[in-house]
Amino acid sequence: MGKSTATKQAMVVFGALAFGWLAIELAFKPFLDKARSAMDKSDPTRDPDDVVADSDADANADAGAGSPQTAQH
Repeated sequence: MGKSTATKQAMVVFGALAFGWLAIELAFKPFLDKARSAMDKSDPTRDPDDVVADSDADANADAGAGSPQTAQH
């Protein structure tokens, strides 16, 4: 006697999922390679929001330092 219908269906679904994953990997290979290399280079301890906030504070401090001030007598 052959395999049960549920087992056949499960194998077909598994094969379709594997084929779909492989097709996506091949179709988007250049993009995925760039993304993976960028993630490898990134520093997980660095928060870009902190860097932006620090540079804004520096820019505001520099802008105030160069502005002309009126002398009061």
